[in-house]
Amino acid sequence: MKKFILISPKNRSAYNFRGDLIKDIQAKGYDVVVTGPNREGVERIEALGAKFIDVPLSKNGLNPFADISYFLKLKSIMKTEKADAIMGYTIKPVIYGSIAGLLTGVKNRTAMVTGAGYLFASKSLKARIIKQLSFVLYKLGLGAAQKVIFQNIDDLNEFVEHGLIKKDKCHVVNGSGVNMSKYTPSPYPKMPTFFFLGRLVNAKGVMDYARAAKIVKEKYPKSRFMILGKFENNLPDAITSEELLPYVKEGVIEMFPETDNIAKYYAMTSVFVLPTAYREGTPRVILEAMASARAIITTYTPGCKETVLEGINGFFVPTHNPDILSEKMIHFINNSEDIEKMGKASLEKCKSKYEISIINKNMLTIMDL
Repeated sequence: MKKFILISPKNRSAYNFRGDLIKDIQAKGYDVVVTGPNREGVERIEALGAKFIDVPLSKNGLNPFADISYFLKLKSIMKTEKADAIMGYTIKPVIYGSIAGLLTGVKNRTAMVTGAGYLFASKSLKARIIKQLSFVLYKLGLGAAQKVIFQNIDDLNEFVEHGLIKKDKCHVVNGSGVNMSKYTPSPYPKMPTFFFLGRLVNAKGVMDYARAAKIVKEKYPKSRFMILGKFENNLPDAITSEELLPYVKEGVIEMFPETDNIAKYYAMTSVFVLPTAYREGTPRVILEAMASARAIITTYTPGCKETVLEGINGFFVPTHNPDILSEKMIHFINNSEDIEKMGKASLEKCKSKYEISIINKNMLTIMDL
């Protein structure tokens, strides 16, 4: 039987975001092997019928010896498993997976860029230095891939303009898609409730959300603001607990830990908010909220701007602008009929553009599986 290796940076993303894709690849006659950085949630991956192999990975680390070790382990796995096809996603799996695939003679090599990320969003000196190094590695990695999939046209164009890849091997899909049987419409809460879900980093607009919530809460004390995410202390752009927890103690926001049952939080939500300045691919959380028939407030940034029709299923706000963000939140409080009207528009847009079967069919065609 043919063998496909999915090179993943995080086990949770493999079973949450790629689970349906794994099943569709299996239906094409492939045995699927998934690599991930640890043993967390392995049973969820194996329940899909896939084989799991852990390959230690420092996702954001700068230790070259750790990266070399990661590359050599991937190379060894591809040789041992006699891989016929591979796909890596996010920067290190893309770079080291594609090169390892080329050197071990894997005939079908795909890379997926799920967003330009922190390197393109941050302007710090450290980020600029890392960006230049990453460009060199990206050229090598994307050069070793035969097909490269992007999740929005802006990322594709930027990578081509920087000379990181030739346009003739580039393809675009509308994000990772969403299984609409897992995220379904539900009644809206009586209390106006806003929800942020994402990594707790500055570029995602977490503090902008908290500051906007405080502005709204002072005028409308019964409004509710939720955040689901965890502190990312190992990232240079991370929000600290000292910055965010005062808003929790004051009763401005409520915080919830990471969970695999995210659907229940969308059901508690009136409007989903992602005021990001981060270079997203196409944010999966927005698609989940749309599948749940929720209105969206986000920014007109690559990956996000395709998800919203202004005034139809939500609103755009400038990055790092809590004042305007608070105004859009207040709009929904004062015009509660728009919560349902825009939520229904989100649902219809999701059905026609982001449903998982549409995305995966396109992916399989691009990957030539």
